[in-house]
Amino acid sequence: MMELQTWTYLIVGLTFSLYIGIAIWSRVQTTRGFYVAGGGVSPLANGMATAADWMSAASFISMAGLISFIGRDGAYYLMGWTGGYVLLALLLAPYLRKFGQFTVPDFVGERYYSKQARLVAVICAIFVSFTYVAGQMRGVGVVFSRFLDVEIENGVVIGMGIVFIYAVMGGMKGITYTQVAQYCVLIFAFLVPAVFISLAMTGHVFPQVGFGSTVLNESGIETGIYLLDKLDGLNQDLGFSAYTSGTKETIDVFFITAALMVGTAGLPHVIIRFFTVPRVRDARLSAGYALLFIALLYTTAPAVAAFARTNLIETVQHRPYDDLPDWFQNWENTGLLAWVDKNSDGRVQYAPGQPFEKLPGHKTLKLVKTEQAGASGQPLFENRPSKSANELYVDRDIIVLANPEIARLPNWVIALVAAGGLAAALSTAAGLLLVISASISHDLLKNILMPEISEKQELLYARIAAGVAVCIAGYFGINPPGFVAQVVAFAFGLAAASFFPAIVLGIFYKRMNREGAVSGMVVGIVFTAAYIIYFKFVNPGANRAENWWFGISPEGIGTLGMLLNFSVSLIISRFTPPPPAHVQDLVEDIRIPRGAGGATEA
Repeated sequence: MMELQTWTYLIVGLTFSLYIGIAIWSRVQTTRGFYVAGGGVSPLANGMATAADWMSAASFISMAGLISFIGRDGAYYLMGWTGGYVLLALLLAPYLRKFGQFTVPDFVGERYYSKQARLVAVICAIFVSFTYVAGQMRGVGVVFSRFLDVEIENGVVIGMGIVFIYAVMGGMKGITYTQVAQYCVLIFAFLVPAVFISLAMTGHVFPQVGFGSTVLNESGIETGIYLLDKLDGLNQDLGFSAYTSGTKETIDVFFITAALMVGTAGLPHVIIRFFTVPRVRDARLSAGYALLFIALLYTTAPAVAAFARTNLIETVQHRPYDDLPDWFQNWENTGLLAWVDKNSDGRVQYAPGQPFEKLPGHKTLKLVKTEQAGASGQPLFENRPSKSANELYVDRDIIVLANPEIARLPNWVIALVAAGGLAAALSTAAGLLLVISASISHDLLKNILMPEISEKQELLYARIAAGVAVCIAGYFGINPPGFVAQVVAFAFGLAAASFFPAIVLGIFYKRMNREGAVSGMVVGIVFTAAYIIYFKFVNPGANRAENWWFGISPEGIGTLGMLLNFSVSLIISRFTPPPPAHVQDLVEDIRIPRGAGGATEA
């Protein structure tokens, strides 16, 4: 039987070869091809590419891990991201497609008849995209560090190289068809182990059904105990709250869900996908396809989280360290899983609380081994053990990746999951890097600073910008500000507070003018970014519910930023001159197309 690493090199190597081959086949020579794939992508292909673009490393790697650790509270990721996509598909996509330009700053600049508005939109797009892409590169590093036996830093560099090739060569055309392939890889990689584990634990093929079913014992006989009831009991026996109970305040859950929802609808790398289809009706159709493709993963994620949590607890709790399966030591070697024997009994004690006390300036996302010691070869870490009873450190980003190993699935399934995680991270990273590239070359240089440059020069600048963006994204991947899904949640909050009000008001409110839109975007993103930066980086010790404004966490503050944006935009617009007549006509044309068939053929 082939070793896991051999399977991983084989499957990952084949998928990478496919991505690079598509990039070479689809290389472009025009800005229209680079920015929007020539506008000729079919609705089915665009639906698959949109799903891959939207289901990032946060969806594939980290979302189920978060749900696995925080239980019911993790539902806001599911509700927010899924609801946000529906909002985007129904409320924004068809109208922005009818507008028919290259980028979101294009729309903001034209709709608000101002280079200043375009510049603010460019800054927001770059800020949001870099925040988001940090999570993707972090996901790439996690996969490489475990399955290809390289350091996280080196894994990020390899991922940077792959993205650079197909994003810089093929632009949106190369990214689109690469994302079609990546969707096929990631959804197959997510569903196959879920089906295997569901069959083993509950006897049901469909994980969604197994999630609500009774579990089997080791002999495959019905126990009559429902999976979630069993998981509640396991959690409570260890001192955790019941898996199905929520601990967050209702207002915070609401604000986080809303931030994720409207943030989705304001994400520039998703919106730009609807500029790649020929007609408005194709935008609607591709949105429907994408929702179907997204639902396959999102309805499976809660089951994967519950399966993983159950298997983890039953596998490691109170078990002698020397008797743990190989996967435990393999993940320990990455620094993403760790055990410290606080009571010197040689057994793993898993309980609430932090296993390690944070040292000033120390990176807790990756625990660094200093030496091997103890009778069991237990690793010592730079972090001091904390006073809690918990001896086990588990990075939340490894749950989905480790799940097949914990469940003792075949090596080819484990390798397939690694390829899927890379596909999810790279597909979204490529879309984000294109947004950054287009924002710099098309919106900043061509439309503001250097309007005289030729199309050939613009394309060159776009490729240079993409290359620089890859390098910066790699830095953030090596030095991430949090777990993958947490970082992505910040990006959604920033998008909610900046783009969403400007786009919605630009489509549905003719009286909205440039003064209102620019003021609203600036207030929204500055407030939201300042709140996040203060509680997460400047004063992380104050990041507790009693210190938050109205009990709203940094992950949910984007909703308040959005409300501030709406308020400032509407107030300022009422006390400043209305937009010119041609802009109001543009809004009418976008929203209520003139002429028979205009709504479907534009």
